[in-house]
Amino acid sequence: MNSKSIVVLGGGESGTGAAVLAKKKGMRVFVSDNGKITKKYINVLSHFDIQFEEGKHSEDIILKADEIIKSPGIPDDVPIISLIKQKGVKVISEIEFAARYTDAYKICITGSNGKTTTTLLTYHILKSAGLNVGVAGNVGESFAMSVALKKFDYYVLEISSFQLDGMFDFKAETAILMNITPDHLDRYNDSFSQYVDSKFRIVQNQTSDDAFIFCTDDDVINHELTKRTINAKSYPFSTKEKIKNEGAFLKYSYGQDPPLLQTKENEIIINIRQKPLNMTLENLALQGRHNIYNSMASGIAARLLDIRKESIKESFADFQNIEHRLEFVATIHGIEFINDSKATNVNACWYALESINKPIIWIVGGIDKGNDYSILNKLVKTKVKGIICLGIDNNKIHKAFGDIVENIIDTYSAKEAVLASYDLGKQGDTVLLSPACASFDLFNNYEERGNSFKQAINEL
Repeated sequence: MNSKSIVVLGGGESGTGAAVLAKKKGMRVFVSDNGKITKKYINVLSHFDIQFEEGKHSEDIILKADEIIKSPGIPDDVPIISLIKQKGVKVISEIEFAARYTDAYKICITGSNGKTTTTLLTYHILKSAGLNVGVAGNVGESFAMSVALKKFDYYVLEISSFQLDGMFDFKAETAILMNITPDHLDRYNDSFSQYVDSKFRIVQNQTSDDAFIFCTDDDVINHELTKRTINAKSYPFSTKEKIKNEGAFLKYSYGQDPPLLQTKENEIIINIRQKPLNMTLENLALQGRHNIYNSMASGIAARLLDIRKESIKESFADFQNIEHRLEFVATIHGIEFINDSKATNVNACWYALESINKPIIWIVGGIDKGNDYSILNKLVKTKVKGIICLGIDNNKIHKAFGDIVENIIDTYSAKEAVLASYDLGKQGDTVLLSPACASFDLFNNYEERGNSFKQAINEL
């Protein structure tokens, strides 16, 4: 019996997984959640005979722990964390804890946007190639739960900045950094540099035997790379320039504005170990410039594992996109409806607007995370015929786009938003739910927002 005492803060997916793994390793475990624990996780904790509390934090128990595992949704500035720090008890993330108990090869993916699609595409490629691979982290089940109950040789992990903050000894054999744009700054003292530092923890502890895959088109990443020492071997990807060594790029006439992505001559080239993989863009299941980046990153990671080029190309062609990310819902009387509820920041929304080549009725709004909408102005001017606000406070959206778009309508439910967009639309238009904001003013999460949108469309 392991005499170590573990306290897990948070009884959701991450916390419950950590608790089960600790219990399986013979540790004394206690789960504390200041809110309500859902029935699903109460059932799991009870099944494994794990003690827990909800609606409070019992300081006398928590402060006696040998180590504390903090769920990513809990900010560092809440009172219980301050007390723990004063006491000097070590606080780690669930991914840090889980990594101690697996020898699996880990492909770890982070970024402000695109990480979920890249994670699931990479998993699809590896799974289709016959590898014994699991997917976990910020998508699917928790890493700790998977390590506790299953045995994989490879993991593809989506890792958020909040999870990275509690990472110390954890090491990614392959680290992928998609992009860095302002997001979650309320958790980083409104400091973009702190958020950037968090994202770069993905390369922490890497050696020259490991791989770092990154988007060289991202100005923030490029600037940071001039200041940081990266021990891993680097594999950049780009849609704007030819990558001379190993990496991936988009083949077209360089030095000019990228042509229409539908052009047959355009193809991605993934060059690893001087064995290029070429694939035309029209054969990719995932369309749009943002998905070219996702495909490049996944393709590099797969080629580094010596997965056959033909197998990768087959996976690129038959991958099914994730729910709530540029998800086609329906066409009604010639009006197309797209669910991009997962676009919770301005950069994600930019990619969505950029990918659509029809007149757009844009559903936007929610809880603003310090958004700067100005980067959307050009796209909104040229593509958006109407804006439907879906949120409690829409003043910032009116202020940002009131001089650009004539029709801006306030709505306070998904049903209202869909009806308003349908009334405004005509044959050949696209209604795009791409909120650029968090969902918590009207919905529990972006999934509920997307599902409510789809339900309202089905009721038209």
